[in-house]
Amino acid sequence: MIRAENLSKQFERSVRQGRKTKKESFLAVDHVSLYAKQGEIIGILGPNGAGKTTLLRMLGMLMTPTEGSILLTDEQGREIEDRTARKAAIGYLSGNTKLYPRFSIREYLEFLGELYGYDKIHISNRVEEIVTLLDMKTFADNRIEKLSTGQMQRASIARCLMADPQLYILDEPTLGLDILSADTIIHFMKGQKERGKTVLYSTHYLEEAQFLCDRVYMICSGKIVAHGTPEALMEQTGTENLRDAFHRIYDSENGASGSEKGGGKE
Repeated sequence: MIRAENLSKQFERSVRQGRKTKKESFLAVDHVSLYAKQGEIIGILGPNGAGKTTLLRMLGMLMTPTEGSILLTDEQGREIEDRTARKAAIGYLSGNTKLYPRFSIREYLEFLGELYGYDKIHISNRVEEIVTLLDMKTFADNRIEKLSTGQMQRASIARCLMADPQLYILDEPTLGLDILSADTIIHFMKGQKERGKTVLYSTHYLEEAQFLCDRVYMICSGKIVAHGTPEALMEQTGTENLRDAFHRIYDSENGASGSEKGGGKE
């Protein structure tokens, strides 16, 4: 399980004022609280620039919060305090994930297994299991630099799988993929849920989120503006699908002034 309390991240940006430029602080993530339980798929939804990637990078231990706390527990409910152990418990995927281009997928996974200290038999068995799971048998021995976009995304997820983490954090994992490649990623997420793993992921594909997610968090200007099951949010907004619910909530937030934003707080 992962739980974030009052998570914030402050950055500085340059603002032009006439002929002068000055530095201005802003919160990319503004006091966000959320949780994800074992065996849940949680969607993080929001427009570009809403703070989704910054939030996921903090949850994935890749960025230090300006304020707030993150609690990560193991399958027995015990807090994981050691930073190295916390990172090992998380499989993080983003569009910026870099792989060694001259390795084949199989060679890269074997290399990772050696880094993790696994014996050769375990490495061999684990690699074959991952190649089968992600339907990569036809291109597992191709160089990574020669892979298509969809194949590259599967290779990136294979990297996350090698250590068998308990929490997956996936930043737009199906973005730009063809139907078959996207379906492979979706089936992967569903399979990990069935294994009791936790999946946190951001997406712009709201039909996908409606189908997959146990709960979703909607984020706007760095704040959580709604939270609940897709069904509850559709009922709350009087809509028939999550896309319309999102637009109803987002338009309401952007039209609100002089009142405290919220809705969907835990």
